[in-house]
Amino acid sequence: VFPSLAKAQASVANEVYQELGQPSVFLFCPTEYCSSLCSPSPSQSCYLLTIGQELLPEIGVIWTGPKVVSQELSAALLEEVEGVLRRRPVIWDNLYANDYDCRRVFLGPYTGRAPGLMPRLCGLLLNPNCELQANFIPIHTLSSWFRSELGSCADPDRAGTRRRMGTAAVLGDSQDPQEGSYSPQEALELALRDWVAEIHRQALEPGG
Repeated sequence: VFPSLAKAQASVANEVYQELGQPSVFLFCPTEYCSSLCSPSPSQSCYLLTIGQELLPEIGVIWTGPKVVSQELSAALLEEVEGVLRRRPVIWDNLYANDYDCRRVFLGPYTGRAPGLMPRLCGLLLNPNCELQANFIPIHTLSSWFRSELGSCADPDRAGTRRRMGTAAVLGDSQDPQEGSYSPQEALELALRDWVAEIHRQALEPGG
């Protein structure tokens, strides 16, 4: 019935989206959802070009970055993806995902995401560790990154100047990531402080 997989997927996704009453959030995960799955590249992928053309513009498209688990995300890559998909992507961030190897638990700060990514994103989902309690630092430091990004969007001149000067927010002193660019180490220290406080709080509860 369809000349390509991309046209078939877009047709079905569009029909489901309309049948559900065009919800405000409706996400589509493409078969090629990262750069390493694209041939030869995101901007030259016939599959992604078709998805971008055929998928209704209100439908969000999920993207994981250069790889399934991406160590870094750059504004240049997101700009390329936005161009081919004709919309800003929703990042499905697998930085902390350990479902493929549950012997590993990722407790480091949210890192490897360039400053100034927010204008290139339609949204960001964090795929966490399978162990619930292990996600305190990932989620806490993600929130620090997010607040820093919001601060940059609110005052681009100040944020741009600080990035050029290479300064970083002293989160431990100000407790306000909006006051400067994101520092993974300082965000980690804040998260550890709050995690210890939360552990102590839970220990004092009945049955803690």
